Amino acid sequence: MVPAVPVSVVIVDHHPVVRAGLSTWCAAAEGPIEVVAEGPDVSVALYGPGRAADVVVLELLPRDGRPTCAELHELVAQQRRIVGYTMRGGPEPALARMDLGSTAVITRAAEQWHLVTAIRAAAAGVRYTPPRQASGRRCPPDRPLLSARELEVLVSWFRSESKGVVAKSLGISERTVNTYLDRVRIKYANAGRPASTKAKLMARAVQDGLISLDEL
Repeated sequence: MVPAVPVSVVIVDHHPVVRAGLSTWCAAAEGPIEVVAEGPDVSVALYGPGRAADVVVLELLPRDGRPTCAELHELVAQQRRIVGYTMRGGPEPALARMDLGSTAVITRAAEQWHLVTAIRAAAAGVRYTPPRQASGRRCPPDRPLLSARELEVLVSWFRSESKGVVAKSLGISERTVNTYLDRVRIKYANAGRPASTKAKLMARAVQDGLISLDEL
């Protein structure tokens, strides 16, 4: 049944062509899905018309050398309903972001129908995973659940030469960086999968779909 009440959407993606394509998909949906705002960064969802949108369609995988975990965390803190979208990679890294607050994750393998369905599900507060992604998910059952900030610090460390660089880029102290990394190590140890070195932590993150080799 086509919903009678319109669903408003804000699209966040760094590439204008992708934004235009997603807007076209929404406009062609059988049922009112209105794109009220779109832009290259999450500010478009936090201010202006996008602030009141029912659903945020958010590009998930890192761009410009920075992870989007903090952006996702900020939206989750506001109890926004989010559909994650990625044009890159397989489902594993993107699906991991669902644990951080996305109600759905759509990859490039998904069709238009799945995006529309995901948006409507998010508006109703229901999670949705396209069948192809659900069947391909192979995350270990003992994967520890990391907070948005823990994952942001972890990924930034993987991509940086030192913890000092991480601290400067995230605006925190090096001691705080160490605290977050210690928490991550403790969680892995408690899960029976200790990772005492940076290389071992990186291997765990790749195994669990928290980051892909391409992102490194």
